[in-house]
Order: sequence, then structure tokens, then C-alpha cells
Amino acid sequence: MEPVAFDPGRPEMQLSHSFTIDSLGSCQGISWLKGKAYLYGDREVGMIRQFTLQGDSLFYTGEEYRLTLHDTDVINHPTGLAVHGKDPVFMGNSVLLDRATNKWKAIIYCIDWPGLQRTRTLDGGNLMNVIEDDACIQGTRPEYVEYHHKWYVATADYGNRANEVRLYDPAILQHAKKTTDKGVLYKKFSCGPWVQNMQWIAEKGLLLLIQNQVEGRKWRFTYVDLDKSLESGKAEVVKMADNIDRADELEGFSFLSTLSKGVAVTSSRKGNVNFIDINW
Repeated sequence: MEPVAFDPGRPEMQLSHSFTIDSLGSCQGISWLKGKAYLYGDREVGMIRQFTLQGDSLFYTGEEYRLTLHDTDVINHPTGLAVHGKDPVFMGNSVLLDRATNKWKAIIYCIDWPGLQRTRTLDGGNLMNVIEDDACIQGTRPEYVEYHHKWYVATADYGNRANEVRLYDPAILQHAKKTTDKGVLYKKFSCGPWVQNMQWIAEKGLLLLIQNQVEGRKWRFTYVDLDKSLESGKAEVVKMADNIDRADELEGFSFLSTLSKGVAVTSSRKGNVNFIDINW
């Protein structure tokens, strides 16, 4: 990838319009895959719904995937969906162990994505492996990124201390029991707090950290140079966008068919889907 000269004032992000999509519970994220938007949330069970883009709106196709096994809620709080070509597909989950101490357990699931789309549950062998992300501080949010011509599964922490972005080797991760197993972790760098999700921008060599400014509130988009960050061991920030004045909990974001338009999702009951215009 050729080095890119960045304008410190760019990209500019502006909220275009907001609307409400129901039946998601608290929406936890969005992925744009093969011309469809997949929104996932924590309704009565963890679930994913498929949408088409028509104009400046998303329309439900009727396709819903329940993240259950034998009618038991498995991925109850989905956080991140990592899909790239024929590489293994991973989804994150954050399990609250103790509300009093705010102690969480992070789990990464290796799933058969075509199988899940076919049967609409994790039954039938669609749950391929369960990996404890014990290398993390709090939570997990897998996203594929490319580094030195190889694809890795990146993830990040949601907390206010010692936060990191870590790169895992997907070929080893898919068979691991935990992320501290030998060979899983490839590289890492420190980053700011409250990372809810991530988006890889291959054309720019940038990793977008989708964050809150404070715990569970206010929007922040942080663009970091992935190569430089992995070389220095800390997030090399190209642009931090705090200008969208929303007090709710930003959970996820995805560009759509181009880098000039994206959708941000929140856990709010109303106005949980938000179209964003991006000017590079």
C-alpha cells in the first residue's frame, strides 16, 4: 500500500438524518457485507437482521438470524462481526459476570456464516468454536484488518485503563481455547478508552475506532494509522471526530458502498440508526 498524505482536518463527518429500527433490542453494531447491511442486537436473544439500502434508508428483508443453540441464548450481547472472504468468521460477546464489580468475560465465537444464514440459528454445527478472549481487559469486538499483506482479526477493549488494540492470527484463533494460547496474538498497540467497535478502511490504511467520549455516552470517531500504530506500540491518531452532538451510546458504524456515506447505530430505542456523510 502506498503511503497516504492525510489532511488533519479530514475526514469531516456530518449527521445527515436519523430514524428508528425496532426489534433489535439495544443495537450493538452494523456490518456491510455484499451489498447488504446486517444490524445486530441483544433483544430477548442475541440476533442479526439483514437490510437493503434504498436511497437514504434501510429496509428489512425478512432475514433474521437468532444466535441461539438448542433454543438457548448463546451470543446474548453480540459485539463485532469479522468477515473477510473465505477466512474464518468470528463474532464477539461480552458477558457480565458481576454487576457490582462491573466484571466482564469476553468470548469470541467462530461461526459458520453461510450455515447461520441458511438455518437462521447456530444449530447444525454453525457454532464451530468458543474462544475465551482472556488477553483483553474488558470486552471484545473482532474486525478483519490487513497488515503487511496478511489479514488478521483485530479487537479492542472497552474500559478506561490500559486499553489495547490486538491483532490475532485467524488460522490459529479459529482452533484456540483462549487468546493467550501460543501464537494467537501477533501484535498490539495501546489506544484510548471506550472502544465499542472498529471499522477497517483498506483504501486508506486506517482503522476507525468507534468510541464513546465517556462511559456509555457521547460519540467519538478516531481514525488511526494502523501501520504506524503497530510500529510504535501506541495509537497514531490521524483524526478524532467529536463534532456530532449526540449524548446517547454510539455502538457501531459501517461505511456503505462508498467511503462518502456510512451508518452509525446506537443502543437507543429511538433514533438508533443514523446516516453519516463523510468528506475526505
